[in-house]
Amino acid sequence: MNQDFYQELLNIISKEQIQIEEPMRNHTTFRVGGPAEFFVQPKTAEEVQGLVGLCKEREIPYYIVGNGSNLLVSDQGFRGVIIQIFKEMSQIQIEGELVKAQAGALLSAIASKALEAGLAGFEFAAGIPGALGGACVMNAGAYGKEMKDVLREVTVLTPEGEVLAIPDEKLELGYRTSIIAKKGYIVLEAVIRLQKGEKEEIKARMDELKEKRITKQPLEYPSAGSTFKRPEGYFAGKLIQDAGLQGFSVGGAQVSMKHCGFVINKDNATAADVAELMRKVSEQVEEKFGVRLEPEVKRLGEF
Repeated sequence: MNQDFYQELLNIISKEQIQIEEPMRNHTTFRVGGPAEFFVQPKTAEEVQGLVGLCKEREIPYYIVGNGSNLLVSDQGFRGVIIQIFKEMSQIQIEGELVKAQAGALLSAIASKALEAGLAGFEFAAGIPGALGGACVMNAGAYGKEMKDVLREVTVLTPEGEVLAIPDEKLELGYRTSIIAKKGYIVLEAVIRLQKGEKEEIKARMDELKEKRITKQPLEYPSAGSTFKRPEGYFAGKLIQDAGLQGFSVGGAQVSMKHCGFVINKDNATAADVAELMRKVSEQVEEKFGVRLEPEVKRLGEF
């Protein structure tokens, strides 16, 4: 362990907020991944700012994670600092038709608060297994709706250490992308604009979408959600199925029998199993249909 660097971390956050050689399988929905040299959990925007500034100054690699729902960490882990913006930064406030939430708030928790307040428009996100920060970065969406439909403003930390509030019209939200992703900004909090609705109707819509997920998605196994981006004019899951790859496996990783768009950790898969399975699937789909599948899942570490 880099003892000098550890002491410098202690000038910014407490000992309780730092884990050494922390297995990343405990912090990703895939349930795979080797150890993070330093795993830190800031509680405030100022702590995030201080940590990023220190890493840059000392030229130590760092990576931001939330709920780890769209992430594949290598079996070798990550030499550097994983900054987790999650439970320690997950406050949600409702003011009229606006929801102000920190980046670590789960989308499911925001949807529940919106339901309590009789606010409609966020039902689509109730079942997305991620935190608000990542959802803003990648303009997460489901069932024909995306974050761009509800975001009003996102507060970010720039690579230069400046805190910026970006209004919706400047977020450049597209399919699984945003100005936040393009510029390497870190989400600190966001304001979501919803509208008044009937609680019963909101609940009914949330239940309907939950039922769709349960019946169509392999929620009983660890996964990172949709594994590949949707190629223009196609559906990734349909291409994979038509290529005869339903149930195809490498080691403990498998193309889900329930939904071919999902790669699941069926039986103690390693990150290498998942990566190899994704490579083979992509290769075979391209061979058969001439369509290149791009991963939606982010990779971290050596593969």
